[in-house]
Amino acid sequence: MSKRKLTRRQQWRIDKIQEERSARAAKRDQLADEHLNDTELGPEQHGLIITHFGTQVVVESTEGENAGQHQRCHFRSNLGSLVTGDRVAWRAGNPTGVVVAVMPRDSALQRPDPHGDMKTVAANIDRIMIVVAPYPEPHANLIDRYLVAANAIEIEPVLVINKIDRIDETTREKISYLENTYRELGYKVLMVSTKTDHGLDELREYLKDYTSVFVGQSGVGKSSLINALLPESNLRVGDLSERQQGTHTTTSAMLLHFPAGGHLIDSPGIREFGLWHMEEDEVLEGFIEFKPFIGHCKFRDCSHRHEPGCAILKALENGEISETRMSSYRYILRTLNENS
Repeated sequence: MSKRKLTRRQQWRIDKIQEERSARAAKRDQLADEHLNDTELGPEQHGLIITHFGTQVVVESTEGENAGQHQRCHFRSNLGSLVTGDRVAWRAGNPTGVVVAVMPRDSALQRPDPHGDMKTVAANIDRIMIVVAPYPEPHANLIDRYLVAANAIEIEPVLVINKIDRIDETTREKISYLENTYRELGYKVLMVSTKTDHGLDELREYLKDYTSVFVGQSGVGKSSLINALLPESNLRVGDLSERQQGTHTTTSAMLLHFPAGGHLIDSPGIREFGLWHMEEDEVLEGFIEFKPFIGHCKFRDCSHRHEPGCAILKALENGEISETRMSSYRYILRTLNENS
């Protein structure tokens, strides 16, 4: 199919946007160059980006006598898009410093921007804490989407069942099912409550010495959990409406430190972390109990839907794969196809 030809006005708008972007980048580079040429800049040192403000970032020094101190910094456009969690080399200045290099990332969380291009929203994450609660009602296929996405970028996922003080007769069976199902699959499951403090010590210990992110539906208590773990963070907390639906409250990406060690990144973009631009094979591999049977089907291009000799369907028939997880796998594939 041939590409649709742009009208003259459409092409003009595209060119104008590109010109504006180039102008912004040039201005940012000019500011960075001016600061780089400043003889009052300090020596190069290592740092950690803890938040982002438009054309500037806030860097925390990670070495020497200034460790723990923050400073706003400029950076050149050729460094790419810097995000919370990036490890950088930088030079301190007055009033602003300059980032001169960014270290290779161990991992990156991404989401599509309005144009469909993938945009990194956080870097160097070790653990993804998937938060659910009795209300709003948790769904296994949503949890599975997070698990599959975490597997694809090789970050350890943890299921955090929050607000256990709110478990009632309506939700008890569902929560018990989720807890048992994911424990049996080998995932770490933590039961916590910020009202009673149940499980918070175990959660603190688990977060120790790692960089983690919290993901999950609005209203499951991510900000409340962070406030309980780090009261000084003082994140705004959104109350659930009468319809038990959540409201988004976090407004900017930030990196927070735990007293015993480890970091936590919270961001609106992370909140919507999901299965963008994922292939069917990646979804299949994200269901960990499927892995022993992958590659053993009779046909190489098996879709695992109806083919004779399908190892996945045989495992389902033998009870080695649950109907619920198989349904979740098929549902995720359908949504991927619908959005492709």
